[in-house]
Amino acid sequence: MTRFTNAFPWIVSIFAFLGLFHPPLTTWFSGSLITLGLAGIMLGMGLTLKSSDFVEVLKSPNWVITGLILQFLIMPFLGWGIAKIFDLPPLFAVGMILVSCCPGGTASNVISYLSKAEVALSVCMTACSTMIAIFMTPFLTLKLSGSYLDISATGLFYSTLKVVLIPISIGVILNKYLSKYVSKVLHYAPPLAVLLICLIVGSIVGQGKDIILESGFKLLVSLVLLHLSGFIIGFSISWIAFKNWKVAKTISIEVGMQNSGLGVVLARENFTSPLVAIPAALSSLVHSLLGSFFVSIFKNKN
Repeated sequence: MTRFTNAFPWIVSIFAFLGLFHPPLTTWFSGSLITLGLAGIMLGMGLTLKSSDFVEVLKSPNWVITGLILQFLIMPFLGWGIAKIFDLPPLFAVGMILVSCCPGGTASNVISYLSKAEVALSVCMTACSTMIAIFMTPFLTLKLSGSYLDISATGLFYSTLKVVLIPISIGVILNKYLSKYVSKVLHYAPPLAVLLICLIVGSIVGQGKDIILESGFKLLVSLVLLHLSGFIIGFSISWIAFKNWKVAKTISIEVGMQNSGLGVVLARENFTSPLVAIPAALSSLVHSLLGSFFVSIFKNKN
């Protein structure tokens, strides 16, 4: 199970290439299956949450607060600015902004673990940013994308509520009252999350094969710049603020890696064109590969 989870960047790359070169292998995972898949990932994250895991982290709330400010201030404006600079088509620009406004995802927790960072801090930041995202993701997407398309804030809000708050809450409740049973299946949660993320990415890439091959290069470069900037700015500001290597690299990973699966679901449920979901799908591939690169840099440095 651990080997499968550790191979996440390579597995997601394989699924993306399968979707690109032979879409039927991945596009069967579509429609409501994508929404259910993300809900499964959020449920798995909820099952891992215990208050005792965060006691030490909460003794230094500035770590979490700094990470959240970077997550919902730096990344959304980076997404908006890069979309402007590269003059992305309106649907790609909205997708780019949407994914930059998403919270951290479970992939960041995996990369933090592999990088020997503060995993409890990573999970705490993911949980906090996910809860805040119920309000901030619709609000920021609406404000920053207003010049591109008319977006329903209500639709984004209810979609986020449905696929984030409800499954995470169920997971936390199950962990509290049925911990004996949860402990028996908990080690299956990370590999299941990896599999579901890969299926979501492969499906969206397969569905958008033609447009990706035609005009995806500029979008790909934009996404690399977005996530790379998130990693570098997150690390730099955190290091200057705290002079703590493990904390800085944890915040760097959390800021640089978005919940792209959430971006895919929000795009699918709130926009008629499937093109809006393509930046989120490619984002998952890009930040996973960049994350694996940062693992090689960070894991042996304390």
